[in-house]
Amino acid sequence: MRPPARRGTGRPRAGRLLYGASLAAALVVPLAFAPAQAAPVSRTPAADGAKGQELPGMPSALDPRAEAVACTPASKERAKKQDWSRQRLDLDRLHRHTTGAGVTVALISTGVDPGAEGLDGRVTAQGQAADDCVGQGTFLAGLIAGTGGATPRLAGVTPGAKILALRGTDRRGQPDPALVTAAVRAATTAEADVIAVAVALPRKDTALTRAVAEARKAGAVVVASATPEPPSRGSADEIPSRTYWPAGEPGVLAVADMLPAGARPDGALPTEGIDLAAPGAGVVSGGPRGKGHYLGGGVAVATAYAAGAAAAVRATHPEASADAVARRLTATAYPADIPQLDAYAAVTTVLGDAGAPVGGAERAAEPLAVRDTSDTDRATGRAVLFVLLGSAGVLSLLWAGFALTRARARGWRPAGAGTPDQG
Repeated sequence: MRPPARRGTGRPRAGRLLYGASLAAALVVPLAFAPAQAAPVSRTPAADGAKGQELPGMPSALDPRAEAVACTPASKERAKKQDWSRQRLDLDRLHRHTTGAGVTVALISTGVDPGAEGLDGRVTAQGQAADDCVGQGTFLAGLIAGTGGATPRLAGVTPGAKILALRGTDRRGQPDPALVTAAVRAATTAEADVIAVAVALPRKDTALTRAVAEARKAGAVVVASATPEPPSRGSADEIPSRTYWPAGEPGVLAVADMLPAGARPDGALPTEGIDLAAPGAGVVSGGPRGKGHYLGGGVAVATAYAAGAAAAVRATHPEASADAVARRLTATAYPADIPQLDAYAAVTTVLGDAGAPVGGAERAAEPLAVRDTSDTDRATGRAVLFVLLGSAGVLSLLWAGFALTRARARGWRPAGAGTPDQG
């Protein structure tokens, strides 16, 4: 959200405030907190750290050079476990506080299939948006508002929210400025609470600027992808840093993707002014054809998660303005070079008058290099155990040395027995 770029603050939960403890544990057991490497794109990181699940990938767009459009086929595979992203965002606990009921999220992407499993008739599609040939829009809608269908632990951030599906691309998934502008205006007219723009345009557009300003004036929280997806050919390192739109518009929450260890993916397009990072690799959701699951990632996936979190905040803090919702998302984020979205903290944290969390959490003076928190609660428990065991071992050695010295000084007699010349 511009201006200015902000850093996040610490989490209020003890399970994610033991950064010092993790360092101490690393001294006792050096491998206890080695960051997990990002799983290959074809494999979902499993909840228990075991071998991941093989699922077909969800594309962000179809080949624009192909003569005929071949839509993404139905997946025949179903995920068996909750992926890391939902654990990272604490969605199981979040759903005890809110499901986003009563909130409408306008999703500007490749379209959404209104009959997709887990969306339960909560999708309204305008124009051509009901035809999701690529499948990505339906995938994103599941992350925002899906119930998970037969797999409830794969529910989205706000499984009680409604989706207004709007097409911001052609049928192959190529973004179009005119379509994005029309979609933002349609979302404003429909009084959407949150507008998620899951595409990024390389050039500023006057009409889009006016549309975004009108949406914000109407009270909508506008969340947008900070960059497009990196090119499939060539190196993103050769592309200079630039601002993309509408993420670059004032008041828009710009979102980037991150790996389980918290870093941006290799080859991510460079840009300035990112407000939040959210899970964007190895994420599981459904699609528009069939009941199977797909594996997806990228900036659009992160944008969907941030939009879902904004919907959760709107549901629990209906009196908050759009700017206040955006501030809450950034103020409660996990501190890092790019603050990392914490959906649970965004809903439950009590903020002071200055917009900072109360109860001891303070704004980070410098960005922290955070460890992998994809399985934080379990890992933190191990950290505490290692610290306690290590500390107990050190204290035992010190006490043994002290007792040995005292015993030698007494001539190895029991304490209180006196010295040999005391008769």
